[in-house]
Amino acid sequence: MVILLALLGVVVAVLIFVMLYRGTLENHEDDQIFVDAAMQSMAKEQSALVARIDKVSRLLKMLYVVSGALLLIIAVLWVWQTLKSF
Repeated sequence: MVILLALLGVVVAVLIFVMLYRGTLENHEDDQIFVDAAMQSMAKEQSALVARIDKVSRLLKMLYVVSGALLLIIAVLWVWQTLKSF
C-alpha cells in the first residue's frame, strides 16, 4: 500500500510538471498568423509548437488515466483491508 501511495505521488508530481510545461508552451502559441512569403519561418515554428503541444496533451491524458487508476486501486485495497480487519 505504501508503494502504491509513493507511486501515486510520483505520478501526480509528473502530472503537475507536465501541466505547467503545457501551459508554458501554450503561452508562446499565437492565435492567428498572417503568413506571407517572408514569414514562413514563423509559420514553421508555430506548427512545430502546435505539434509539441499535441504530444504533451496526449501524455497528459495518459497521466490522468494512470493517476485515476492508481487512486482507484488504492481505494479498493483500503476498503478491502478495512473489511478484512472486522
